[in-house]
Amino acid sequence: MKRSLLVFLIAVLLLPATALPGRATEKVEKPVVHFGVIPRYNPMVMYRNYQPIMDYLSEHTPFRFELKLSRSYADAIRMLREGQTQVASLGDVTFAEAFREFGVIPLVKPLNNLGEAFYQSIIIVRQDSPIQTLEDLKGHTFAFGNIHSTSGNLIPRHYLFRRGISLFDLESFENLDTHDKVVKAVLKGKVAAGAVKDVVAYQYQFHGLRFLANIGPIPSVPIVVRHDTPPAVVEALRTALLAINRKSPEQIKEMRGWDPEFRNGFTEAQTSDYRIIFEMLDSIDEGCGARCH
Repeated sequence: MKRSLLVFLIAVLLLPATALPGRATEKVEKPVVHFGVIPRYNPMVMYRNYQPIMDYLSEHTPFRFELKLSRSYADAIRMLREGQTQVASLGDVTFAEAFREFGVIPLVKPLNNLGEAFYQSIIIVRQDSPIQTLEDLKGHTFAFGNIHSTSGNLIPRHYLFRRGISLFDLESFENLDTHDKVVKAVLKGKVAAGAVKDVVAYQYQFHGLRFLANIGPIPSVPIVVRHDTPPAVVEALRTALLAINRKSPEQIKEMRGWDPEFRNGFTEAQTSDYRIIFEMLDSIDEGCGARCH
């Protein structure tokens, strides 16, 4: 090969892709949308459960969705308020707080395995626990979820109070950051009982848990957007999530690694769906007060 031809070929190989004819438009970066999630689990599980959903949204919309983990429920709300995230999966209580503070909009909510937009809170004990009834909880220790958690905190506190068990009847109680911390505290015998989201209770059921009470139905958790999120993002997100067909073999396979709460598809969400949560929050001071909060 002549020296002049060799020099020419090396020069071509070193050219940036965009400098080559016909390759300028092969790779176009999509606009990034940051997606927040309240810390339902530890960070490793959060990434494992929610990154596949980001991959699905990035593949089926004109945007690239990036997962933004938060350190606490309050941090997830702050990131949404300050625009660090444009979209977030919140709980019912954190949605109510964010709605009242800066007007987030509920977009869609997940369906359960019966095709309904509800879930449950479950009160758990160890399989070998002597506690057999709710009345038996009196005089024992109890772990609630984060104070901003719907199924781990607000709902079980109201439920127990309505059945004659106030916080003063317990030996002691604590609020743990995540649902899996509550489960592990019960399994390790650090507390006698606890309350968690149903999908988490089912996940650990065969590790030695027994269910003392199923509480629900609770409106399923909303995926929300900031009020100033571009309409193109809102519509693309809504369309991609509502298009999920939980009976499609291909999508069942694709969703196998998703968070269990998101594997059955979605339906549209409205603010009015969460009226009971707003009412429960408003009733604390003049209702059960310090006896349940």
